[in-house]
Amino acid sequence: MEFYRTRFTEKLKESLEAVSPIIAIVVFLSFTITPVPSSILLLFLFGAVLLIVGMMLFTLGAELSMTPMGERVGTKMADSMHLGTILLLCFTLGFIITVSEPDLQVLAEQVPSIPNVVLIFFVACGVGFFLAVAMIRMLFSVPLSTFLIFFYLIVFLITFFAPKDFLAVAFDSGGVTTGPMTVPFIMALGIGFAAVRSDKHAEDDSFGLVALCSIGPILAVLLLGLVYQPEGTGYTPAALPDIQNSIELWQCFRDGFPAYIMEIAFSLLPIAVFFAFFQICSLKLKKKTIVKIIIGIFYTYIGLVLFLTGVNVGFMPAGNYLGQTIAGLPFRFILIPIGMVMGFFIVKAEPAVYVLMEQVEEITSGAISGKAMGLSLSLGVAASVGLSMFRVLTGISIFWFIVPGYAIAICLSFFVPKIFTAIAFDSGGVASGPMTATFLLPFAIGACQTAGGDIVKDAFGIIAMVAMTPLIAIQILGASYKIRLGHDKDVHPLSVSYLDSLEEDDIIEL
Repeated sequence: MEFYRTRFTEKLKESLEAVSPIIAIVVFLSFTITPVPSSILLLFLFGAVLLIVGMMLFTLGAELSMTPMGERVGTKMADSMHLGTILLLCFTLGFIITVSEPDLQVLAEQVPSIPNVVLIFFVACGVGFFLAVAMIRMLFSVPLSTFLIFFYLIVFLITFFAPKDFLAVAFDSGGVTTGPMTVPFIMALGIGFAAVRSDKHAEDDSFGLVALCSIGPILAVLLLGLVYQPEGTGYTPAALPDIQNSIELWQCFRDGFPAYIMEIAFSLLPIAVFFAFFQICSLKLKKKTIVKIIIGIFYTYIGLVLFLTGVNVGFMPAGNYLGQTIAGLPFRFILIPIGMVMGFFIVKAEPAVYVLMEQVEEITSGAISGKAMGLSLSLGVAASVGLSMFRVLTGISIFWFIVPGYAIAICLSFFVPKIFTAIAFDSGGVASGPMTATFLLPFAIGACQTAGGDIVKDAFGIIAMVAMTPLIAIQILGASYKIRLGHDKDVHPLSVSYLDSLEEDDIIEL
């Protein structure tokens, strides 16, 4: 009991530290340059309370259930199954997790003229295929950069032929489908696979699954664009709520709870069934461990219901209204610095970011600190939101940002320690989670409405930008670590020995 009390306190503190800056920014703007109707502000504040409690429960639940489940399943698959069975199970797991990912349902509603079932099916097949590819890479210890270069060349080749209206949505899909449900389990699965290997590069190969799985949705949506080529691709944003009293305020959340209760139950069920199958057939874990995992699943479920209800009902209208109001100011280019400040702090409120940082610290024995990684992510997302606001105001195609951005990221992979490349490409999918989809995207849509731009071409793509810039920021962090190892003789010996093993003869022994 003392363990749970301590963990609850720690997770609550993390949630408050992550969400408080966003609350402060919105409240400050609402009392200064962007007056916000009291109904929208109250929706936002009530949603923030749900977000804090939900984030606390989710991160604790993922630590107790999703991580140990993924690690044990991954270890068992790699240790006792032949290649064909592993690939089939990976494809199946990637497919069912993607179908149940809540943010994918939102994406399907935003793509005009393509049936939702068709889009979800193809995107899920893409993730399942690339999860199997990622496992092949791990089993045969193929450098991650080799796969990234090959598949991103295919992606950018297809972009020259795909409809322009699909570019932003396609790259957005890569970030959306690696959400809070997918990331913890898939990352833990990779750690479990790597645990079977005994070579010195097993740790850095344990990352990179999310990176490869993010490519599948991009290819799927681009290929669908080639097949369907719809004539009408307009997007009609939802109307802002008009609330007159506290009863109507509560009704907004009351109407949202049943939908997310069912949605998250549908999302967690495939993972729970998959794990139960392994437990019955081969794992045979002790009763105490199973009880702990069940408690963790319960926390994860309640946490995600509260989190998604809070951000969808409370944060989405506030983001849209702020975007409309700021873009309507005489000095509308202030949208860029305000967006950068929001991006810097909002990534800290993404639930899967904490899962990633904890797993990075654990697998590297503290050699890569969560604090340094969090700062790099914040700087990267701040830059991406600033560039996205510039796109909204000018109408420049996302193509001119995405192609150079990924080219820089891939070039950096040849000069930094391998583990930083894997973590960087994983972090892109992790950073572009539900907070980005339900606050920053409506913020961009609202600004685009007022600026008179094309919402599909100019506002969409912000998720893709948020998913791209961490690839560069984290690898720059890796380069600084490498330089520091060559000059600083006071570096902690664990960091030296660990990163030295990653770079063979490239890093000086201290």
